[in-house]
Amino acid sequence: MRNKLMMALAVIGFAATPVLAGPTEDLARTCNACHGLNGVSVGPSMPSIGGLSETYLKNVMLQWKSGERYSATMGRHFKGYSDAELAALAAYFSKLPWTPVVQPADAKIMAQGKAATDRCESCHGDTGGKPDDADTPMLNGQWAQYMELELMKYRTETVKMPHKKMRNNAKKMDEADVAAVAKFFAAQPK
Repeated sequence: MRNKLMMALAVIGFAATPVLAGPTEDLARTCNACHGLNGVSVGPSMPSIGGLSETYLKNVMLQWKSGERYSATMGRHFKGYSDAELAALAAYFSKLPWTPVVQPADAKIMAQGKAATDRCESCHGDTGGKPDDADTPMLNGQWAQYMELELMKYRTETVKMPHKKMRNNAKKMDEADVAAVAKFFAAQPK
């Protein structure tokens, strides 16, 4: 009887003990507060990161950590992370599915945005869902407000943004088209 009671208590205690996911998953949970569960953001100024390429995620995190790339908050977050932890986070989020958060846009905005994306298509694909390499992020279904903010950073010479081709293309874009381009890509399901 005593052995059965001890066994029952052990099973109950084991069942009540949370399973530890591991150090990378624990770090990733801190990202979920802003970037959403599984890296799918629910806030228009915060990008989705789940499913972006490992190369892109690792590079951008290291750029924030070193100060090579401007960010109001990410650089401060990453100062305390090792390069190996950032690489592990990049691998973790890259293995999650890309889940576009498709946002509606009226026909006039879609036409204006599409007309202004000729410089974007060679790297991001015609709908933003087919990047030409692992250094280029997907844009389809990304938050329009976030993309507009990023484009404006690239257009501002004093803001540290290391991708020269992106800076040149963003600066060539008519300022009136920036919001339309962001809304065009945000409306794309794939």
